[in-house]
Amino acid sequence: MPTPAASHRIPRLALAVAALALALTGCGGTATTPGPSAHTAAAPDRVEPLAPVPQPALPVTVPSADGASVTVASADRVIPLTGSLNEIVHTLGLGEKVVAKDITATFEQAAALPVVTRGHDVSAESVLSLRPTLVLAETTTGPAEAVQQIRDAGVPVLVVAPAKSLEDVPKRIDAVAAALGVTDAGARLNQRTADRIAAVRKEIPTASGKKPRVAFLYLRGTASVYLLGGSDSGAASLLEAAGAVDTGKESGLGKDFTPITSEALAAAAPDAILVMSKGLESVGGVDGLTKIPGVAQTPAGMDRRVVTVDDGVLLGYGPRTDQVLSSLITQLYGKAAS
Repeated sequence: MPTPAASHRIPRLALAVAALALALTGCGGTATTPGPSAHTAAAPDRVEPLAPVPQPALPVTVPSADGASVTVASADRVIPLTGSLNEIVHTLGLGEKVVAKDITATFEQAAALPVVTRGHDVSAESVLSLRPTLVLAETTTGPAEAVQQIRDAGVPVLVVAPAKSLEDVPKRIDAVAAALGVTDAGARLNQRTADRIAAVRKEIPTASGKKPRVAFLYLRGTASVYLLGGSDSGAASLLEAAGAVDTGKESGLGKDFTPITSEALAAAAPDAILVMSKGLESVGGVDGLTKIPGVAQTPAGMDRRVVTVDDGVLLGYGPRTDQVLSSLITQLYGKAAS
């Protein structure tokens, strides 16, 4: 599930049905390796907070991505309205300040927090009932009336641009850290994240010289949503960083997602298919995936080569991006990447 987002980046074409599917299915995580049958291994769904815990230097006034200027006087009660933003606050070391979550915040430290949003369905009443001193949102957070209602109640709302690529990771961390009054911690987290991403990218095998071709599919079988990711899906940057080719982007699909067709999949001819873990579950696993028109006729479908990453982190572009890349590399290249 995206966050994104997400991402967090749930396709606009499927917002209504996907939000319902997200609420019904929740999140999980598996990993598959190439071969005739998938074998799975779940990664620990935890964040690693910075230490020592930073002390917010407030008040601060910071720019918001929606053009507003936001003054934050207290970080005592923070509500991030996406899982990715929640992850950043926790990783900065300020998880104890967070009093609620979006359904996409699936990591262990957020497990006991009350849910105030499901997908893009923000409940202003639920948010305000928890007396937040700062609300963190994205430009895709909605409905807009709910976000405005929170602002009208006098609560500072910082809006952050959604993530689409690796270049967005430090920008988002900086924005959140600035609003919390912990800019030094933000710089430390950015350095740690960049170092870890660089280390993971060194694991990519270079001997063969052939880049794996990967199609990113967004699936919600419970809502009959079957979409092929294009250049704006958010996955291209991750796949390219893992040494792969995003076939949707290569095929010239300019939008974030388009409905899957046999013709589009045939033109993409992926060696592997990338899906979110709950998306794969929603269609009945690999067996169900190969029944989607066109999938079985691709090299990926014939080899049953499916790569999965947890819904809550795949398109989050947060402090755990190195883990996402590591999972992609391990699954795409197998033992050669270890």
